[in-house]
Amino acid sequence: MTAADPSRTPPADPPRAPSLPPEVVPQRARPLRVPRTFVALQHRNYRLFLMGQLVSLAGTWMQIVAQGWLVYQISGSEIALGVVGFASAIPALIISPWAGVVADRVPKRSLLVATQTSAMILALVLAGLTFAGVVQVWHVVVLAACLGAVNAFDGPTRQAFVVEMVGREHLSNAIALNSMTFNSGRIIGPALGGLVLAAVGAAWCFLLNGLTFVAVIAGLLAMRLPPHVKSSDSHSPWKQLISGLRYVRNSPDLAALLLLALVFSMFGTSYSTVLPAFVDKVLHQGPGAFGAINAATGVGAVTGAFLIARSGDHGRRGRWMTRAILTFPLILTVFVLTPIYPLALALAAALGIGFMLTFTLINTLLQTQLVDEMRGRVLSLYTLTFFGFTPFGNLFIGSMAEWIGLSQAIMLSAAICLIGAAAIIVKTPSVRRLP
Repeated sequence: MTAADPSRTPPADPPRAPSLPPEVVPQRARPLRVPRTFVALQHRNYRLFLMGQLVSLAGTWMQIVAQGWLVYQISGSEIALGVVGFASAIPALIISPWAGVVADRVPKRSLLVATQTSAMILALVLAGLTFAGVVQVWHVVVLAACLGAVNAFDGPTRQAFVVEMVGREHLSNAIALNSMTFNSGRIIGPALGGLVLAAVGAAWCFLLNGLTFVAVIAGLLAMRLPPHVKSSDSHSPWKQLISGLRYVRNSPDLAALLLLALVFSMFGTSYSTVLPAFVDKVLHQGPGAFGAINAATGVGAVTGAFLIARSGDHGRRGRWMTRAILTFPLILTVFVLTPIYPLALALAAALGIGFMLTFTLINTLLQTQLVDEMRGRVLSLYTLTFFGFTPFGNLFIGSMAEWIGLSQAIMLSAAICLIGAAAIIVKTPSVRRLP
């Protein structure tokens, strides 16, 4: 497959993605009979990937719960939570676009093994500092920044790797199952994290997270993959980056989807940064309730992913994505206004459904519109919306919480998310008709 010439501006209407060449079509050593909802599990490599991810992501969510609670207990400040969130994401603002170029040039499995090993080391360092009783907020900020740099490479590579494991035929189902796995970890991790945090402290959460990376690394190494096919694009990384940006610029639907992901990441999901303070000040609960709120969100998210996986390709993804992204801020506003813990749990589950429908459908719509030689670069821009611009939303909501109040800050972010998403959809109405 010949890569696009970055010296020429792509046509205004980019070509639809062609079929994968034979050398990268994933092989099925022993096809399984599985329900349509889980059809991507027919692929052995994808089964290994998914099982490793489930274990590792549970550990990751344990660390997220424990880290937020630890920082709040050390500092007692909402803005400190925002600073940690900012530090974890800001490296991606510079790194993510280049990470996409790297993902298009090197074997993706090798790059993923490197990123997962790096994340494991960082978790173990944080565990050691906490066990020693010397951990401070600045330690967490530095380690969060390092993890943000690792995630800048891991995110687009992991997403671009999916098509190599399952092919285009089952790509949509695999993306939904990825989301389901991610949020199964979001259920298991916070629930375990809350229990471990309350029983023996944050250090054990960090240690257990470090150990869970062994599962995903082992799964990657056990895969049987065809030889890596070197990219035929011999242009410099800078020209490859520019060609990716031009490709998006000349596709209004891709640009609109990336902008929707940007607005939703910055202002829709930033409430999670100050969630420890919300649980403490509004719900008047402790770490167990904090874990339960996260777990309820995860239950909702898994439900949303299951609905997407079960629905298959019915050609209405754009419509459902539009409804989800416009409904989410309204549910968030009701959530932040309730001081009743059981009702907050139910609304957290509803937020999980809205979150999952929005991001999974945006991801699926992006991947089904792409040509393969641009996949890593475009998905790196998608990852940038999570890890590069999210910190500005985290810092904004943390600062506003101390200035105008916690509930008011979350409602302001929800309003910006709603207005921004509506404006993008009105400007590019074709996204509502994407299949």
